[in-house]
Parts: sequence; C-alpha cells; structure tokens
Amino acid sequence: MPRILYLLISISLLVSGCTSSGDKQKEQQAAADTITQFVKTDVHHARGFDIKYFKDFKLVSIINPFGGKGDTLQYVLQKKGVAMPDGYASAQRIEIPVKSLVAMSSMHIGLLGFLDSENVLTGLGSLQYVYSPKVIALIKAGKIVEVGRDQGLNDEKVIEMRPGLVMTIGNPGGKMDHYRILKEAGIPVLINSEWVERTPLARAEWVKLMAALLDKEELVNQKFTQIENEYERLSALAQKAVTKPTVLSGLNTKDAWFLPGGNSYMARFFKDAGAYYPWQNDPAAESLPLSFEAVYPFALNADYWLNVGFDSRDTRKSIIAQDTRYADFKAVRAGRLYSYNRLVNEQGSNDFFESGSVNPHTVLADMIRIFHPELLPDHQLVYYKQLPE
Repeated sequence: MPRILYLLISISLLVSGCTSSGDKQKEQQAAADTITQFVKTDVHHARGFDIKYFKDFKLVSIINPFGGKGDTLQYVLQKKGVAMPDGYASAQRIEIPVKSLVAMSSMHIGLLGFLDSENVLTGLGSLQYVYSPKVIALIKAGKIVEVGRDQGLNDEKVIEMRPGLVMTIGNPGGKMDHYRILKEAGIPVLINSEWVERTPLARAEWVKLMAALLDKEELVNQKFTQIENEYERLSALAQKAVTKPTVLSGLNTKDAWFLPGGNSYMARFFKDAGAYYPWQNDPAAESLPLSFEAVYPFALNADYWLNVGFDSRDTRKSIIAQDTRYADFKAVRAGRLYSYNRLVNEQGSNDFFESGSVNPHTVLADMIRIFHPELLPDHQLVYYKQLPE
C-alpha cells in the first residue's frame, strides 16, 4: 500500500473515531479533568449506581433502575446558577445540595439518618411506617407531609410542595413514564434501586448517593469506611469458627415458603456470619418459592431458624400454632428461633429496614452472636431477638 494512502486511511479512521463517540467522548474528556470543586466519594461495592465528578457538576448514573435489563438513567448534579453541560440532553438536572426531599421508602429515611440530615425530608409516601424518632417528631411538627395516593404519588400535592427532589423506588416492571407529570413540572425524580444489590455492603453503599445529593461526601467517606472495615473484620472473625451451624430462614405461607436465593444479600449475611445455608449455592438473587415439603427435610435438622416472623409479639408457641409441623424442627425444640424485630415501635415500624440497612456491620454482629456466641461474648443483640417461649 502506498505510504500516502496508508496515512490517509489512518487519519480517516482517527477522525471517524473521534466524531462517532458523541456524548461518551465528552464524558471521558470531562472525567480526565481532575480539577473539581467537590469532595469525591468512590463506589466500591454497589453495582446499581455510579458517580463521576467533573469540574462543576457531578454525574450520577442509575444502572438498570427497574431490575433486569434496562436503560441507565443519568442525573446532572449542579450548584444553583450553573449552566447545564452539553452532551446530557436526556439527563435530569438536580440542584445541590438538595434542601427538600420527598422519599417513598423507609430505607431512604435510613440514608438520611446516617448523614444526620432528616431535616431535609419534607414528604413521605406514607407516614404510617416510620421508626426514626427524629422523623416522627418532624411529622408531628407538621414539617413532613404524606404524598402517597393509591400506592403511588399524589402528583398534585408534590407539585404544590415543589421539592428539590423526589426519591422513589425502582420496582421491577416500572417505567419513568409514570413520573412524566412531575418531570414536566420541573421536579426531578431519582430512582433508588438499592434492592438490586446482592451484598450487605453494596446495599449500604447507596448512602453515598444520598451524600452526593447533599454535598456530604466528606462525612460519608469517614463513616462508611469505618463500617466497611468493621464488617470485614467481623466476617474474617466468623470464618475462623470451627463449626458452621445450619440456618433456616423465613416462614411458610399459604402459597409458598419464600427462601433467600443463594446469591441474595441475606444469604451473604449468613455466609459472612459463619453459618451454613442449605441453598447457598443456588444462583438466584431473588427469593425461592418452595413448597413446605421441599423445605421440610432441611428444616428438620437446622440448628437455627432466623427471620421467623415480622410481628414483635411472636413467640415459639404462636409460631407452632400456625403449623404444628414446626414443632418437629430441631431449632424449634431447642428454642433457637430469632427474628429482626427487636426494634419495632407502637406503629409496627421496624428499624431493621431503616437504620439496619446502613449498619450492616451491626446486623452481622447480631448474627455472629447468635451462631457463634463465643466469638462476640460481649455483644448485645440490636436488631435481632430470640423469640420467647
């Protein structure tokens, strides 16, 4: 090939590559600029979101927000008065720090509580299921209102409030079209899909997303690193246990016995706590709907039975009353039944789903204390409790 022709082809390919990359190239060029006005936080465990820091904005990506396969949603986080950057026409703009937030999940309360930012909350999907004493006080003071309606959002109410952001849940099968009215009104809607994460630290790491919205990266870096280190220390301690007791989870219902899949975050808790879970090698991340008969052979000889029920008034006798076959279980005969309902208030709200979601090290410590009391003799159960007789 003549040298001049080779050069022309090379230049042509180079130009073509530069012009075809579009927004992606702009993103890469901006990311290469290490000069930023923000404190950065890095995402190490979570797979459902990502944060990139540019000179005068942050780019949040929510990956597969509704589970399964789907488009990534992008959000440009900027200070007031900063112009929207080129190349992100499909992204929603969020003014930071967010000063008023409408949240649709109790887990979102846990994220705010972790950052001492409950005062940012101005609306909740439901006021009924709240454990946080701080948030309950704000509700009683009239500073937080209910915005849910028919298992969804009261769009008119939210538009009237004009919050800086609505944080909702990425339910399977959901679509962004549901929030079209709010987007047209200029109210950004961010999908929080922490439920897709398969490890406790990954779920807890969504607190970094909240920190990016509130400009509290410095605080979250300090606190999350401590939790991360403690979780890993406890997990390493549990792996030194000589024996691995067998654990059963959940409770049979009329339709099925829903057990954690082997690739789920609860199964990971069991593993990290030094227990043997009979379905730990199942590849499913979602719950396994099994018949009582399929579970029964394993349940008979399980050393411990965790997550037995949700009612804080449950007892060993009340569980057996639901199905007399439970009395055959080794764990039931020994009284080794535990559930995460130690912190339940008068409204029936459970703190396991609020602060527990951002304190996985404490949940893990509870489990290790249950499975291997000799390893943590001084630990007092926080979220879990043993069901009384």
